[in-house]
Amino acid sequence: MRKRVVGVIGGHDCTKEVEQIAQELGKKLGKVAEILVSGGLSGTMKAVCSGFKAAGGVTIGILPGYDKNNANEFVDIAIPTGLGLARNVLVVKAADVVIALPGRAGTLSEIAYGLQFGIPVISLDSWDIPGVIKVKTVEEAVIKVKEFLGRSS
Repeated sequence: MRKRVVGVIGGHDCTKEVEQIAQELGKKLGKVAEILVSGGLSGTMKAVCSGFKAAGGVTIGILPGYDKNNANEFVDIAIPTGLGLARNVLVVKAADVVIALPGRAGTLSEIAYGLQFGIPVISLDSWDIPGVIKVKTVEEAVIKVKEFLGRSS
């Protein structure tokens, strides 16, 4: 059976509050999915990887550059692409469902890819865009992820 993959997207710079939310989200997602995919760098990506890894999950970082060593220390599998921001399509396509945390244009592009490819996108305090599922709490996000992963597994 194929492993369930959840993607989490968000800013490489984030507030302490968003960092705590991302870490909590990672811990809870680690109980419902086997693999987490993210951009593998700092900020939201590092925090969610930290939480997911603490819950026993495997983390994948799809990196914009060529150097695996640029991945945060909580990434188990670093995939250097050399694609810059174009790597965002790979982050989204690797996931069965994506959760968007606060971020800027890079996060917006990943949300757009999710919508374009029919991959469910859940927004937790991120962009408000038609077609994106808005939730207010980590718990609501995890419930939605469970629903989508149940359909794909």
